[in-house]
Amino acid sequence: MADGALRGTRLGTLSYETDENVRLADRQMIYYDCSCGTTIELPFSLEAEIPAVWECRCGAEALLRGGAWPEKKATKPQRTHWDMLLERRSVDELEELLVESLDILRSGVDDFEASAKKKK
Repeated sequence: MADGALRGTRLGTLSYETDENVRLADRQMIYYDCSCGTTIELPFSLEAEIPAVWECRCGAEALLRGGAWPEKKATKPQRTHWDMLLERRSVDELEELLVESLDILRSGVDDFEASAKKKK
């Protein structure tokens, strides 16, 4: 094995680099207050953009101390199965299909698919 070869290390090993001559970025402490009474203290760089809301440990949103809640974004209403069905068929077509299906069920035919094939 060559002298200049790298040796393998396991995951989670200590770094061989030192913190000598390393200058950390200037930091500021930012505080968030949660509705559950928790105060969150986080270090941010002086150059970082500070978010107005941070997620608390309890799962609620904590507000930046002295800040205002951001405006909620407009969201599209959730599409239901009925909405998607109406995109494919009109109400008149659906009523016609319902009547046909009820006729088949009332006729006592065991196999719904076989009955539908006979109609075609």
